[in-house]
Amino acid sequence: MTTGDDYREKPARTGVPRRRLLTTAGLTVGGLGLAACSASTDHHDMGRGQKLRPVPTSEEHWKDVVKALGRPGNLIRGTYHHTPFPRGDLHLVSRGVPVSTGLALGSHASFVRYDDGMVMLMGDLVVTEGELQGMTDALQAQGIAQTAIHKHLLSHTPEVWWTHVCAHGHDAGELARGLRAALNHTATPAHVAAAAPPKPLELDTAGIDAAMGAKGANSGEVYTTVFVRRETIVNDGRVLPPGLGATSAFNFQPLGGGRAALNGDLVMVAGEVQRVLSALRHGGIEIIELHNHGLTDEPRLFFTHVWAVGDAVALAKAVRPALTATNVAASSA
Repeated sequence: MTTGDDYREKPARTGVPRRRLLTTAGLTVGGLGLAACSASTDHHDMGRGQKLRPVPTSEEHWKDVVKALGRPGNLIRGTYHHTPFPRGDLHLVSRGVPVSTGLALGSHASFVRYDDGMVMLMGDLVVTEGELQGMTDALQAQGIAQTAIHKHLLSHTPEVWWTHVCAHGHDAGELARGLRAALNHTATPAHVAAAAPPKPLELDTAGIDAAMGAKGANSGEVYTTVFVRRETIVNDGRVLPPGLGATSAFNFQPLGGGRAALNGDLVMVAGEVQRVLSALRHGGIEIIELHNHGLTDEPRLFFTHVWAVGDAVALAKAVRPALTATNVAASSA
């Protein structure tokens, strides 16, 4: 573990112009062997239609990642290692609602090992407007691609952005160290307190479950319901494990009296987009953005982030028709 000061230490200047840190062939960084996801097509012989698949792993496989990031993670479905970076340092308000970390401020990164021995890093990072450009430069210097930069919330203070990231490498620890170097350019807390047992939420969670058609989970801050695409999703010739990079997720933050703030996003293919947007607006749900999270996903995926405030069960009922218009199933984990 490192201290908070270590975690936010600025890297020393080398005197080398940033453009020379990146090669023109695949953003491979000197000595690290990292490649941005969007630059790896030729390397993985996509022209022959090769589809690489994730392999089962154990926590032992990810000990270098844990050491590099300075915090534990979770092994998801015996395959990929997931690490959260909650931005508990931010005190953000959107539409007059204080936004909890669990509602919309959870940076995270996942690591997947494939049958060719390569590891893929994929994540979504929360950054303030003042942090965005410095972290962007650091990501590029580390050979980590930004595959999206956008908003998850409507008008809010302070200004915050979300950037999706992706990279490949032979060494999971090197990938994690590259990510860590980029996070050093933000005030992301170095440590996360041990999770306490979640306290009951002032929400009709059974009613939300019935309306959504799936069992949600209580984090202690929000009640979350997650759905995954039924199709096999391929990114840069690599099959994504179910639940990684292709989910619809809805967070309900209690506001008292059974009311909630709803924030989340829906994952869609092109033919579903207009039906989903229409269903959301018919239900009184506000649409924040329509965008992509990746660059090379197959089928091409689109996401729309949403916002609403009201009775929690009524909100769940309002969003269900939009969800039903997509090819998803309730997540098993």
